[in-house]
Amino acid sequence: MTRTGSRTTGRPTLAEVARLSGVSPITASRALRGVATVAPALAEKVRAAAATLGYIANPAARALASARSHSVVVLIPSLSNQLFIDTLEAIHEVMRPRGLEVLIGNYHYDTAEEENLIRNYLAYQPCGILLTGFERTEASLQMLAASGVPCVHMMELGGETAALSVGFSQFEAGRAAARHLIERGRRRLGFIAAQLDPRVMQRAAGFRQGLADAGLAAPELERLAPEPSSIALGGALFSQVLAYDGTLDGLFFCNDDLAHGAIFQALRQGVAVPEQVAMVGFNDLPASAHTVPRLTSIRTPRAAVGRAAAQALLAQLDGKRVSVAQQDLGFELMVRESS
Repeated sequence: MTRTGSRTTGRPTLAEVARLSGVSPITASRALRGVATVAPALAEKVRAAAATLGYIANPAARALASARSHSVVVLIPSLSNQLFIDTLEAIHEVMRPRGLEVLIGNYHYDTAEEENLIRNYLAYQPCGILLTGFERTEASLQMLAASGVPCVHMMELGGETAALSVGFSQFEAGRAAARHLIERGRRRLGFIAAQLDPRVMQRAAGFRQGLADAGLAAPELERLAPEPSSIALGGALFSQVLAYDGTLDGLFFCNDDLAHGAIFQALRQGVAVPEQVAMVGFNDLPASAHTVPRLTSIRTPRAAVGRAAAQALLAQLDGKRVSVAQQDLGFELMVRESS
């Protein structure tokens, strides 16, 4: 076969792949994007033709031709947090059969950095965007509104807003932690947090409300650190609050890694958990079922959030009406030995 390639680049074209495999360019495009409606044998034939020619898709050209790319943008605040890794995996599982490419933007809990990502990604004309939470700059909100690109918000519920959201009540999760510790007979209750992003502060508000409901408010037993959450930081903050008040008998941590650090530090200091201080974490990371003692934690539906958010976005792309604007997937208190 004589190959001419693109007139401008000399690279193999989609039309050549289609001719070699004996299908239309549209079918070739769908096969290479992994669209599930293309018969497996035909898709394999197209992939073989592409491999023979050394064809590589040009997403920019594809977006220009259709006014929309076949890409979905997912903006998350961290790639080091297991919460978002599980969510991303679930999003990929939903998007892959539809032949949609997932573009990941990590804005490191910085709304200005997220604004830049939104500006850059919108230039690629994505067909949809999955956003984490609702806090962003005014410029970001204006760009998203002007773009007309369908959006779904993850991890939080939208309150009075009409925006589509999939998540759970961070506030109620914090209040549930307070109630559990109080039901265990604890009365001097503290809160340890890091990163201090909007969802952490919603948990804090819920925990405070739970204490206030029981007449046990103790703001002096809070330790809020703006730096990233870590095991080392959890141990250090635990030592600080215990040194401040030795009558402390219960703690809620905004993340499990902080709680893990506190359990290790308690062992070093000879503080019995839960006899002296009961502990409750958040997110129920895999290691929490294996600490000594095993950590009581609030299990969050991180994979389910990713899956449901992706499905809600696909429904919009298919022109379907999403019947529930706010999908509350709830949370589960996993009671173990630490409380």
